[in-house]
Amino acid sequence: MANQTDRLSINAQRLLGRLRTLGDTGRDGEGRLTRLAASDTEKAGRDLLAGWIAAAGLELAVDRIGNIFGIWREPEQGDAAPVMMGSHIDTVINAGIYDGCYGVLSGLEVIETLREAGIRPARPLVVVAFTNEEGVRYAPDMLGSLAYVGGLPLEQALATPGVDGSVLGEELSRIGYAGERELGFLRPHAYLELHIEQGPVLEREGLPIGAVETVQGISWQRVTIEGTANHAGTTPMSMRQDAGMAAARVMLFLREHATGGNAPTVATVGCLELVPNAINVIPSRATFTVDLRDPDEARLQAAEAALAAFLEHLAATEGFVISTDRLARFEPVPFDQALVGAVEQAAAGRGLRSRRMTSGAGHDAQMLARICPAAMIFVPSQGGISHNPREFTPEAELVAGANVLLDAVREGLRPIRSPSTP
Repeated sequence: MANQTDRLSINAQRLLGRLRTLGDTGRDGEGRLTRLAASDTEKAGRDLLAGWIAAAGLELAVDRIGNIFGIWREPEQGDAAPVMMGSHIDTVINAGIYDGCYGVLSGLEVIETLREAGIRPARPLVVVAFTNEEGVRYAPDMLGSLAYVGGLPLEQALATPGVDGSVLGEELSRIGYAGERELGFLRPHAYLELHIEQGPVLEREGLPIGAVETVQGISWQRVTIEGTANHAGTTPMSMRQDAGMAAARVMLFLREHATGGNAPTVATVGCLELVPNAINVIPSRATFTVDLRDPDEARLQAAEAALAAFLEHLAATEGFVISTDRLARFEPVPFDQALVGAVEQAAAGRGLRSRRMTSGAGHDAQMLARICPAAMIFVPSQGGISHNPREFTPEAELVAGANVLLDAVREGLRPIRSPSTP
């Protein structure tokens, strides 16, 4: 292995400049960054990325769900399966500039750096930006990568309705990103995703690199509780069927369940709607979402079962009509141990300390793990903040992460396991 001082490094100013430029794309009149999937603002981001891919001399490809690929293939590589890098460029509402975008632009930067240095890897290299990773406008999240690996039929994915009444396939056509390539037209030899941690662990421990070995499982549900609307002043507390109060009891139950032991289970109610939503009327309906996560499948199932039992008890003892809808469900995903080791080795080669860790958020890498060896690289998030304009990672740490990605790719990435097909 070469000395640290002899190592090839990415063009830091190009990477950081693109991050800032993409981060300024999709802001509203108040300066808030919002690029929801297949929206006009995301089209602007897609156009920017497509232009950079073309300017780098890569083949630009778009598949039928709108995933964007930049492909570097040399004749001597033949039909060798590519090493793929990437993430996403869609955002949440009022977002920061790093989530997803950092991984896509770093993948592009790795390819450009190698090309400019005259280094031809044994395998093709590909950078990809997957459609609708965030899941804000269309559910489920990670839709583009899920469809790509065969976990969601194309026609079903294209017919996905948006929260604004739109349809994903129609919107992709409208913005010019309903591509012609079939889903899965490239089956990767390996997939690596560089990402900000979106949590506090690396910063707290003073570590610059996380070698991600698992992604915790995710369970999303929508719960609807039907009660009875009545006058807020004339109805005694003992005679109420208050759907809002019932929702509050579910929220309290979830918190107590998640904090009742030493397990890392987390539970969140992120959306809540009361009907009729009037200050002087007892709510007749409460609709809310439940986000359960755990890195262990058995514990995640236990949390789901505990919630179901509590809802059943609430309905039986107090007369509420309660229904649930499954929005998304992903089992915990272990990453390829050889790739995780390659990340650790690349970090050590740069004189950077690292630790193995679990991702608390979902990522496209967990979908790609269904069809090829996959792993992730984390860099610290200041204050553990993400999905927020205050999301921040110092430039030196962004550059360090991109160089670790470069080295991991350059070392060859020869994973040892044979992944199961979806």
